[in-house]
Amino acid sequence: MKKGAGLLFGSDTVYLFWLGLALMLTVPGLVAGWLIGLHVYLRFRYLHVMVRIFQERPLFVVPRGQPLTQAEPVRFPTRDGLTLNGCYLKTHRSRRGVILFVIEFGSNCWSCQAYCERLLEAGFDVFAFEPRNQGDSERTPGYEPLQWVTDYEVADSEAALAYLKSRPDADPRGVGFFGISKGAGAGLIAASRDSFVRCFVTDGLFGTYSTLVPYMRHWFRIYSSQHLLQSLLPSWYYGLIGLVGLRRIERERHCHFPHLEAVIARLSPRPLLMIHGEADTYIKPAMARAVFEQAGEPRDFWLVEGAKHNQALHLAGNAYRERVVRFFEEHLVRAATGTVAGEEPSGSSAQPLPSPSLQTGDLPARC
Repeated sequence: MKKGAGLLFGSDTVYLFWLGLALMLTVPGLVAGWLIGLHVYLRFRYLHVMVRIFQERPLFVVPRGQPLTQAEPVRFPTRDGLTLNGCYLKTHRSRRGVILFVIEFGSNCWSCQAYCERLLEAGFDVFAFEPRNQGDSERTPGYEPLQWVTDYEVADSEAALAYLKSRPDADPRGVGFFGISKGAGAGLIAASRDSFVRCFVTDGLFGTYSTLVPYMRHWFRIYSSQHLLQSLLPSWYYGLIGLVGLRRIERERHCHFPHLEAVIARLSPRPLLMIHGEADTYIKPAMARAVFEQAGEPRDFWLVEGAKHNQALHLAGNAYRERVVRFFEEHLVRAATGTVAGEEPSGSSAQPLPSPSLQTGDLPARC
């Protein structure tokens, strides 16, 4: 009797074990199947909307400066054979450093004047350029730039760094970086591969992925009435669909959208100052902070109250200019010479650097 009961009990135990194992495997399988089915549905139902909206250009006023007679006009090559246009502005004082200024989407190289006039007065040379298919630079046939960074703009920033190294008056200590919006992202990706850039100021910086995911949620709310589903889907799920959309756009436009988020930590321990408008409705402060949080120390985030996208300079005025000057005095001049900000360093002459190919990474653009 006891022996039979033991066998029965053992049989029940084995049955319950296999039942529990089956349930344990079935539930995740059902969830995974539901997620895969949902992914296929969302791609079929909404991916074309995301692809279309991603390629729409925002409506904002882009500053375009006027040529300066005292500036040195510059033409320099890219590694894929184009010639880019730029201008080199020399300080009237004994030179304390060189700033690479990378312009925003749709602007021209002369837009650097408003941002950099105080830097020139403080003893910095400024070099600004126009990426391909913009301003007076040569064009890549079949490529239509958008407000999003591609490997084309990264390659052009690398070419600008190579040019600065090749000048007879190149500064062997390196350069500072000042970039606006799209130009800031392209320049930081290039600088992540090149220690010749020693410190960074950005205004309106954004990363492709950290901007795309919040917009994916926004677009889904507009085009879908399934509010419960909207709240249940995690950010990584939106990001997965967004990346599928990016791959499609890359194939159609014959280019690649690099992700700043993947490389921004490589800038450390070089200092970073991120400036952003508190009232920016294109790149909301949360999007900018998502990029900032992935950067290493030392870093600083300045949120300019009331400023819209790329409008911090117009709102903060002299406070903006002075903060930028102080940053470069501390991290480009004082860090290299040991002088106190405001003092003139001795020996401002520079010797040519070795071949730029030895200084920059050997990473060809993927476009």
